[in-house]
Amino acid sequence: MRIKYTISIVFFVALVIIEKENNIISRVSDKLTLKQTPQTPLQPSSFSHILLKHNGSVTSLKMDSAFTLMKRRLENYSEHQEVVTRGSKHILLLATTRTGSSFVGEFFNQQGDNMFYLFEPLWHVEKMLTLDTGGTNATASAKAYRDVLQQLLLCDFSLLESFIDPLPVNHITTALFRRESSSSLCEESVCSPFVKGVFERYHCRTRRCGPLNLTMASLSCIQKEHRAIKSVRVRQLETLRPLAEDPRLDVKFIQLVRDPRAVLASRMVAFAAKYKNWKEWAAGGDVPIDDDEVRKLKGNCDNIRMSAEIGLRRPQWLHGRYMLVRYEDIARFPMRKAAEMYRFAGIPFTPQVKSWILKNTQASKDKSGVYSTQKNSSEQVEKWRFSLPFKIAQVVQKVCGPTLKLFGYKFVSSEDMLTDKSVSLIEDKVFTIL
Repeated sequence: MRIKYTISIVFFVALVIIEKENNIISRVSDKLTLKQTPQTPLQPSSFSHILLKHNGSVTSLKMDSAFTLMKRRLENYSEHQEVVTRGSKHILLLATTRTGSSFVGEFFNQQGDNMFYLFEPLWHVEKMLTLDTGGTNATASAKAYRDVLQQLLLCDFSLLESFIDPLPVNHITTALFRRESSSSLCEESVCSPFVKGVFERYHCRTRRCGPLNLTMASLSCIQKEHRAIKSVRVRQLETLRPLAEDPRLDVKFIQLVRDPRAVLASRMVAFAAKYKNWKEWAAGGDVPIDDDEVRKLKGNCDNIRMSAEIGLRRPQWLHGRYMLVRYEDIARFPMRKAAEMYRFAGIPFTPQVKSWILKNTQASKDKSGVYSTQKNSSEQVEKWRFSLPFKIAQVVQKVCGPTLKLFGYKFVSSEDMLTDKSVSLIEDKVFTIL
């Protein structure tokens, strides 16, 4: 009796998923302009079979033709650049860890029903490449990052799917990194039913969902007018040039930067195990300037600076497509800077975003955790100055000097200057958008 009951539940869940796919497919078909050539029409997906392993409580749903047929339609769709770019905007928010990128990404995640937002999809790519090679190859990583981003901006999840571990079964996964951080992936149209004891528990912010059906995610993406992706894994802006030159896309690059001294202070707290050397140096003794950790810090600063220098030179392929934003300016003037970013992207600045910013830039201390997007932004700007020892700040200034100068961060010459609240370390600087 128990097995029959379980099969009934799974069958019901499968029918709900299929019905959602059919509804989305039906709506999308009215929105796409396809080539006037013979093609196989997109048929509703069918429920082929349910396989239950009673001894392992493993449930597998097999959806046969929906993904293949949807992929064919996506290919036709993307070949029509007029359809893709007519009014559609594609935003890439590029940053490094602990620069406030999750907070700034919410500016676009909260935009509303016409924005498809993805949080760190390249996490899967980095993880897989590291596992395969025992480290990360810069050239291979850059190409993989570029190709995955390009396909995602075209609402094609197939390449990303190949990097997800464990590999999705019939394009269904419970392993997508931080799915709950994307409002688009928690909407009712892509939220499969959650059934206790049948599907692995998967929380979204607003509801409990079952596994993510990447077919439905792709179709939902197509329905949105604009797309935004936040990533901290792209090291050089130049590697993304093919995206700017892709006629199917209208990409805007927003590079978020932060004072390297503040970044290091934040990483020493958030990633204590990885930054134990820095914590030991902060506690006592001199910092060996030729240490691998110091060289890594210099390399990170150089990468950020070189990307920004390319963007600020604004070569023809980046004309009108690049914006540099300092986290400190966003923290001090969140509404103004958000409006500037939306104006740059060419997207309406909605009341929903404004409301979220007001609510989340005045959070109480108990809500301002390490990974929280709720911050009292005015308090966060230079909080690092009272936790980072002067000798560590000096090391950062030595190896990241050109980066500090380019972005308008003042050097400190003494411990008193570092902790003097009356002295701002942020120069007034305007990074012109052309």
